[in-house]
Amino acid sequence: MPVFRRRKGSRAHLLPELDDAALGQVRRRVETCWARGSLDTAVMALMGDVIDDAGEDWDRRAHRMRVLAGSAGRALPGIWRQHSPKAPNALLLHAWSDLLHAGQPGSAVDLSEAREACRLAAELHPADPTPWTLQLAVLRREQRPSSELSAVWREIKARDPWNREAHLQALGYLSPDECGSSALVLDLLDGVRNAMPLDAPAAGLELTALVRAHLRALAPGGLDALGAGEIWRRPDATRALDQATHYWPKPGFLRHAQALADLNLLAFALIKSARITESAAVLRATEGVATHWPWNADGEPLERFSHYYGRATAEN
Repeated sequence: MPVFRRRKGSRAHLLPELDDAALGQVRRRVETCWARGSLDTAVMALMGDVIDDAGEDWDRRAHRMRVLAGSAGRALPGIWRQHSPKAPNALLLHAWSDLLHAGQPGSAVDLSEAREACRLAAELHPADPTPWTLQLAVLRREQRPSSELSAVWREIKARDPWNREAHLQALGYLSPDECGSSALVLDLLDGVRNAMPLDAPAAGLELTALVRAHLRALAPGGLDALGAGEIWRRPDATRALDQATHYWPKPGFLRHAQALADLNLLAFALIKSARITESAAVLRATEGVATHWPWNADGEPLERFSHYYGRATAEN
């Protein structure tokens, strides 16, 4: 499937599916069903087909499942699971939907059904790392001890060593905001930095950690936030930015499902580090496809992205 697909015009778009056109078509059908409060068998078949069409591209499979879970609400994945209780796709979509809703403020979602769905899906489709990735996410949400995550992490690495979703879940768990510390985040990064291929689906892990550290430093506001920019002057940050800026915008270099999300991340990081000229080139490589995070840290995400993207395309 091509990435960095050229779009007509220069208007920015906020698309959950990014450049995955097939996923976008199904997402729109699912959202129509969600509005009606029903799910017909044709839409169930469409969801199953678009997930299965990813084959053993586990990264794209997870991307499609996450987007559909975010678009379907809670009721529709439950209906699909009831209709197809032995279908791994239905089980995992239901688990992912529960997980997303458990993360909402004031939520009281019980994740026991999600854990059971992951267990069944792992038995039905042993090669797929997604059930284990979702188990990792559930354990993170419940803030379980790290010893419980270690066994699940080994199962993921055995199936998909550079799984993007799993690495981001691990990063979140180990962060100072959750169950870890800055030192544990550095341990994670040190453990993968030299082994991870430059074009791996999890290639954005270090930049994600740097952007989160930058935003964490800004959070207190006032004088405490004045030093947030110093993060980008550190040797590790400079090296990560230099490497990503050199490789990522090249057509065809990044081929994973959320490549455009990583380009958004890189553009944001370059802007925050005052490397505006380089950020313009990266923004043009997105071809106007924006992501919610990290632009929402500065305000309405599409407006902030459009502000910088409009400048970048005007300069070209």
